[in-house]
Amino acid sequence: MAKKNPGTKNTKASAKKATGGPSRGFTSEERAAMKERAKELKAEERANKDRAEGERDVLAKIAEMPERDRVMAKRLHAIVKANAPVLSPKTWYGMPAYAKDGKIVCFFTPASKFKTRYATFGFNEDANLDEGAMWPTSFALTKLTAAEEKKIAKLVKKAVR
Repeated sequence: MAKKNPGTKNTKASAKKATGGPSRGFTSEERAAMKERAKELKAEERANKDRAEGERDVLAKIAEMPERDRVMAKRLHAIVKANAPVLSPKTWYGMPAYAKDGKIVCFFTPASKFKTRYATFGFNEDANLDEGAMWPTSFALTKLTAAEEKKIAKLVKKAVR
């Protein structure tokens, strides 16, 4: 008969003492915690996948735009990402949009979409832009200069506060 190494702990005996019964591996609390973590990881994976898919969709829509709209849309996309990383890119009625908790906060409407003389950058009601009894929710754009970019960055930051 082999002699037991005195430095090795009998884990079955330890588990039996700790739980008051024979060891069956993890405790019910440990199993519940692992199941919860698995759910969290799956949810994170879905959210990351959706965000990546949304990003691809938005960039594809931007790529389809005529040059004038495309230049503005690329710049607006960069401004939104830099100033409100919490927003997820997605398409909305075939236009680049940015959502928080599944709700569209802001969007870009290219001039070519409805054959208008200007593009618009707009905000929906989930944007925190409330200022008194009246405030603008959509802005006409014919081009983006540093001044407009600065204003838009400020509005996007405010929208997600």
